[in-house]
Amino acid sequence: MKKLLNTLFVTTQGAYLCKDGETVCVRVESEDKLRLPIHNLGGIVCFGQVSCSPFLLGHCADNNVAVSFMTENGRFLARVQGPVSGNVLLRREQYRRADDPAASTAMARSVLTAKIANSRTVLLRAARDHGDKTDAASLEDASNYLSRVLARLNASLSLDEMRGLEGEAARTYFSAFNHCITTDKESFFFHERSRRPPLDNMNALLSFLYTLLAHDVAAALEGVGLDPAVGFLHRDRPGRPGLALDIMEEFRPFLADRLALSLVNRRQINSKGFKKTETGSVLMTDETRKEVIVAWQKRKQEEIKHPFLDETAPIGLLPHLQAMLLARHLRGDLDGYPPFLWR
Repeated sequence: MKKLLNTLFVTTQGAYLCKDGETVCVRVESEDKLRLPIHNLGGIVCFGQVSCSPFLLGHCADNNVAVSFMTENGRFLARVQGPVSGNVLLRREQYRRADDPAASTAMARSVLTAKIANSRTVLLRAARDHGDKTDAASLEDASNYLSRVLARLNASLSLDEMRGLEGEAARTYFSAFNHCITTDKESFFFHERSRRPPLDNMNALLSFLYTLLAHDVAAALEGVGLDPAVGFLHRDRPGRPGLALDIMEEFRPFLADRLALSLVNRRQINSKGFKKTETGSVLMTDETRKEVIVAWQKRKQEEIKHPFLDETAPIGLLPHLQAMLLARHLRGDLDGYPPFLWR
């Protein structure tokens, strides 16, 4: 079993990470703030002005602990890790499938089916849970449109045609997303998705959660011996984890979007936790970022029944389960890849 809460998130600006025996030591202004045994960690994520000693990076590489570096607002910069382990035959099969248009299309169809179906569930649950506080009719109209897009996915389509349907579904979903926000709508409104940079509080929150999700999915893929960079829907691009982005699509609505809505609607975060820069981009404060990370980790501890395995598992284990299912599919143990469908 993989530990679910074995990632160290470092958000304190000016922190310095170093090796002390078999432990990771976090120092702030020459004072030791935290020590963790290296064998208790599966990953380290550093946000903003956080530095690491070369000896710690080497020690992490030797112990298969990936170290990721993000900007202060959560944009991925780099990932340091040791030699890749895993079955070379599995990766060769992954690369062959990625070069096969038919195999890539089949994988893309599975991923997009889950993404659109899970997006529809987000809207339906918002209409059910907050029908008296929001425009339930608009949410139901959008969910009905997503149902029609799902039906069109079953046709014989090229990858580009599937990407076109994905774009339609995303526009419909995000056009209704603002109706899912039921409190403090002056501070947390949503007009459209803005990424680089995020231009409002809700987009800043979503981007940060997507970054956390990408880290977890990439680590899960590495853990079973797959290459996170070579995807089926997201094609090769230098510096882009294509396969991690593929598998992320299944979890964006269920894990990231739902958590963002909960944090806002339950007033766990507020407008004071965000600041706008001179360029118009919106950043989260350190305190709000920590609040989001705590909520993210708590969410990962909740349990859910996996729709394909029919077993109960912590939510934080879902990316690892999907990575294992994908590896089994590529090895020929499963006829198709079963994506995560939220019920």
